[in-house]
Amino acid sequence: MSLRLHRVAVDALDPAAPARFRAAAPGHRILLESADEVVAGADEHACPGLVFVPVPERRTGKNRRHLDRVPDDREAEAARLPALGATPAGVGRPADAGRSVLADPGATGSACSVRSAP
Repeated sequence: MSLRLHRVAVDALDPAAPARFRAAAPGHRILLESADEVVAGADEHACPGLVFVPVPERRTGKNRRHLDRVPDDREAEAARLPALGATPAGVGRPADAGRSVLADPGATGSACSVRSAP
């Protein structure tokens, strides 16, 4: 039996805002937008995709997931993402730590860590 990851679900007060950010950051697109979910991904057949679902309450505890990105140019990517709506996450990383940690828009509490290539 084989198994593959199809979608990663993310709770959000306003699913459209973080979905648009998460689609635009890697050059993907919104694949489906309805009152029940907003799906972002490379295309309908690429896995995994991200599905953002509405919830009525804000997150109250520590976020236990984030998405790491490894771009060709970390500094350029860390400068580009705020133009898409990301804000500094303020998690106490020193500037020379080899990564920039940004929060996505839409109050999901999700962080995007932009790392230098290993």
